[in-house]
Amino acid sequence: MVSDTDFMQLALAQAQQAWDLGEVPVGAVVVKDGEVIAVGCNQPIGKHDPTAHAEIVALRAAAEKLGNYRLPGCELYVTLEPCVMCSGAMMHARLSKVVFGATDPKTGACGSVVNLFEQEQLNHHTEIVGGVMAEECGAMLKNFFAARRAAVAAARRAAQS
Repeated sequence: MVSDTDFMQLALAQAQQAWDLGEVPVGAVVVKDGEVIAVGCNQPIGKHDPTAHAEIVALRAAAEKLGNYRLPGCELYVTLEPCVMCSGAMMHARLSKVVFGATDPKTGACGSVVNLFEQEQLNHHTEIVGGVMAEECGAMLKNFFAARRAAVAAARRAAQS
């Protein structure tokens, strides 16, 4: 049987694709009935689209594949705790479950800053599971930003020489 960890490993592969594109390394996978139906990686810079987060890219691909903007029975795996925009899209898609890796203390909308999924006033409630492969997901993000800071520092040093 395929586990949450197996699907999160696929999301991490998508995050690596985002890194390779020069984007913040976040990856997402949509699963229905135990099978991957769509994937996505962060692409807001390359697509010049502030909504091109990994989750939105994956949701759009899943909706296209299923021919429906609603995704009942689908689960989304993402390497970073979703933001408010992505969480709202997940609720509108009627996902049954969202699984995330690393928490996001700056923009996380699954409990770190706010928890949209706990709002009883909202008409759809999605199961949230956090912390799956959190160390690996967090390490990829930390390594990406460390490499970025090092590159900026090296460029500054080169410019001063």
